[in-house]
Amino acid sequence: MVLAGVTHWRASAREAAAEAAFPPSGQFVTVNGRRLHYEIAGNGPDLVLIHGASGSLRDLTFAFRDRLTDRYRVIAVDRPGLGYSDPLEDASLLAQARHIKAGLAQLGVTEPVVLGQSYGGAVALAWALDGGPRALVLVSAPSMPWPGKLDPWYRLTDTWPGRHLAIPLVAAFVPDSYVRAVTASVFAPDPVPEGYEKHLGAALTLRRETLLANTSQINALRDELVTMESRYPTLALPVELIHGTADTIVPLDIHSGPLSHLLPEATITVIPGAGHMPHHLHQSLVVAAIDRAALR
Repeated sequence: MVLAGVTHWRASAREAAAEAAFPPSGQFVTVNGRRLHYEIAGNGPDLVLIHGASGSLRDLTFAFRDRLTDRYRVIAVDRPGLGYSDPLEDASLLAQARHIKAGLAQLGVTEPVVLGQSYGGAVALAWALDGGPRALVLVSAPSMPWPGKLDPWYRLTDTWPGRHLAIPLVAAFVPDSYVRAVTASVFAPDPVPEGYEKHLGAALTLRRETLLANTSQINALRDELVTMESRYPTLALPVELIHGTADTIVPLDIHSGPLSHLLPEATITVIPGAGHMPHHLHQSLVVAAIDRAALR
């Protein structure tokens, strides 16, 4: 009992410090009583940016967003349960897509180009299958069921002890050095851009509620992709796929490679030697894909 009390006290203190250091950077819109946090900048056709797992819109506003605001109205969102967006009871890909779609409709966003990075690409695919986007740009996105199992952390958090014991312990005690090592592994073999970690606010992802939302979404992902896969050939909108050959988190040959053969309007850009985060290290290629999608 003493350990549990200390754990939750320390986790609460760290969460309060994270929110003080990285307060909401944008505005809020409410959908069915749940807040959706977003940032909006620029002028032009609407471009929606959806971030990946274990992150927030801050990943997309570090430097990438500023390459686009001269010709697009760019709306970056925190996915439900992450950043400063409220969690949903149903956190499926489709429910997240519909929640974002409904929130942005209040801003007059109706037929945007939608870019999804990593897990955000799966949300973008669900949005497209439900109707609405006029084009997709999928960056290092999971799209196909993969062989094998998730890593031990996600398998642990799919259990009662993981959710009720491991997550509070991580929120309370995981050291900053571990967070930096994880960030480096996500970018590998590319380097982490200077200033990225300071901007990202990784401490926000270590809040207990955020960890619960993120791990539950990842644990449900494969089964959701199984149900989506057969419907991909029905997508008639333009799709730009961007993927690095050295991405070990979402491998090219399992995801974007096979997906490119299922989508009738897909164009794939393969980046030799690139890892999971080409929107930071290979921005020109990603920006060019966005421009192609908008024109198509």
